[in-house]
Amino acid sequence: MIHKHRSFVIVAFLSLFLGVWTTVAHAAPDARLRVQVVDQKGAPVRDAVIEVMPAGGWSGPIRFPWSMAMAQRNQQFVPHTLIVAKGSTVAFPNLDQVRHSIYSFSKAARFTIDLYGREQNRTQKFPIAGTVALGCNIHDQMRGYIRVVETPFADKSDGNGMVRLSGIPAGTATMTVWHPRLRAPDNVLTQKVALSSGENAQKLVISLR
Repeated sequence: MIHKHRSFVIVAFLSLFLGVWTTVAHAAPDARLRVQVVDQKGAPVRDAVIEVMPAGGWSGPIRFPWSMAMAQRNQQFVPHTLIVAKGSTVAFPNLDQVRHSIYSFSKAARFTIDLYGREQNRTQKFPIAGTVALGCNIHDQMRGYIRVVETPFADKSDGNGMVRLSGIPAGTATMTVWHPRLRAPDNVLTQKVALSSGENAQKLVISLR
């Protein structure tokens, strides 16, 4: 009886192991997505933020390869558009000879950072997803944007209007495009996409103000 019991346990374990291995071995590879964003005249759009949210949502960590920082240099925000994960703390180093005072009246973040000078730094946390439009109380021409996202599959378009995302679970997903001049409520458009394993390509034509 003991030998029969052991044999049953071994067979059950092997069946479970082989079943798991088979599932992993046959799991569909992730999707890669290449998106080109152009305006109504066909010209490439720079700094359009593309976000992809899998149908099941995302509960894992969100990490981006760029720094969570937006400097002030030559009386401009650098970079002009920054993508950060929800809950991130962003640094605002002042690299100018003059002082700056950063503010935002956006729904996703309402705050004011008092005047601070060259080679000083201030930080601000962003716990709400959405768009944060930034200005400077001293220099009216300064404009910057922070897009706070809830997915790791996000990036902004380059000078050719191109965005490349990888590691996306294959299947149905929601794709969002944001740009400060996009003609849409809150400057945002969303659409459903079906992503197959391997390479996928999309071309988005958006209307700019």
